[in-house]
Amino acid sequence: MFRLIKKCEVAKDAWEILKTTQEGTAKVKISRLQNLTRKFENLRMKEDESVHNFYMNVMDFANSFDDLGEKLSDEKIVRKILRSLTKKFDMKVIAMEEAQDISTMKVDELIGSLQTYESSVNERIEKKNKSIAF
Repeated sequence: MFRLIKKCEVAKDAWEILKTTQEGTAKVKISRLQNLTRKFENLRMKEDESVHNFYMNVMDFANSFDDLGEKLSDEKIVRKILRSLTKKFDMKVIAMEEAQDISTMKVDELIGSLQTYESSVNERIEKKNKSIAF
């Protein structure tokens, strides 16, 4: 990076070079945002994926948006997660949407609730599989 700004005499010039290098020009930035938005919209939880791993994927996208100057709100992230979960979470999602105000829910609150539900479902499946084995 230093090589890019070594000859700059004014901090503003150095800043503009670094900013353009990281974000790209306005057209490149818009293109990156559109591409990122498309990928984010298509993101779905895989059947064998844990809530934690899916959450990490979503947050990677949120950080990428942040890097391009677009901050995703908690509400947008919460809504994305809720509509992208696998079918085994359908009943939990319905219950949460009816019982809570999704627009004010924090992401970590949602993830904690989903992980608790996931553990419970996985425990029941494990018990069922053990009883079938005997």
